[in-house]
Formats: sequence, structure tokens, C-alpha cells
Amino acid sequence: MKHDIAKALLSIQAVFLRPDEPFTWASGIKSPIYCDNRLTLTSPQVRTLIEQSLAKTIKTYFPTCEVVMGTSTAGIAHAAIVGHLMNIPMGYVRGSAKDHGRTNQIEGRLLPKQKVVVIEDLISTAGSSIETVNVLREHDADVLGIASIFTYNMKKSKDKLKENNVINISLCDLDTLLDVAIETRYIKADDKTKILKFRDNPQDESWMKGEK
Repeated sequence: MKHDIAKALLSIQAVFLRPDEPFTWASGIKSPIYCDNRLTLTSPQVRTLIEQSLAKTIKTYFPTCEVVMGTSTAGIAHAAIVGHLMNIPMGYVRGSAKDHGRTNQIEGRLLPKQKVVVIEDLISTAGSSIETVNVLREHDADVLGIASIFTYNMKKSKDKLKENNVINISLCDLDTLLDVAIETRYIKADDKTKILKFRDNPQDESWMKGEK
């Protein structure tokens, strides 16, 4: 499954790899990777593969799931489709509570002790994902874990997930995607080393010079 998802993401350019012309993040960090999984929604074939894979992942790893909750905003559409495929309720968690009306932060009906799986599009540092989980836990939900489309497999994200006792199952990871990118001649074998060095320490720009 990981291999197929990697090919799909690369085919629609939901993931860009530019080790020779890095992107600049809002933080100023130079990155050889740019991920925009929103593009998966505009490709019916890729969208079907991803939503069916998310549903299968939940049934396999979180079989007692009663409701799916998307992260705002990227996970909302995926949660809606997965909820439909599984015939279970869905909702989503806002980045912050509304300042009007009922001032909800959780949209959709959530009953006490309901077993929830969070739907996330991308795990980078896992900060926003953990925030979503904590909001649900504060509202007495039993969060089983996160089902995500893609993860960079950063040490920081792994540590945060472990510290907060959160299980994440991703359809695809950076290591697999890089292997597929080499197979399809999207990047050179040497580029994989550079990109993984960036992944392991984004603040260290020596990866751009190919330094060891």
C-alpha cells in the first residue's frame, strides 16, 4: 500500500521534491520537500485509493472506531469521505473555538466516551495533530489514534506522539516515497541522502551542500 500511495502522490505532484531548489517555509527553513495533499481531492482515482486505504487502515488498526474526526482544515474532506465509506459519524475539530454562536471547537455530535480516530493529511512535527487529540480528550472522547495520509517520519513527531500516548498510522512515509522517486528517476540516489539529512535536522542547512 505504501508503494502505491507514494506513486499516486508523486504522479499528481501532491508531494514535490526539489533538493537543488529548496522551498522556504514560513519559519525561514529551507526545505527540499513540499507536501500539498489537498491535491488528492481533485484527482478521483487518487482520492479513491486514499479514502479506501484510510478506511481499511481504521478497520485494521482501530476496529472499535465509532466516529472519525478530521483536523481543520485539511482533514475535513477526507474524514467526510471515510465516514461515508464506513457508514459511521464524522465531524471535525477547529483550530480554535468559534467566537460566535455556540462557540464550538468540535463540530458534529460527539458523545462521552465515544471511540474516535482522527483523520490527518500530513504529519510533520505532529504539533497540530496532538492539539486536536487533546481537544477531543478534554471533551471526554476515547481517542484511539490518528490515521494520516503521509508522514515525514521526523524524530520530533515520533517523540511527541509517544509523549502524548498517541498512535499514528500513516498510509505512506518519506522513506518509501524517496525509494519510489528514485525508481521512477524523479530524483537521484544521492538526493535521498540529502533529503533524509534535512528530515533528521531541518535547522541544519548543510544538507544543501551535500555535507556529511
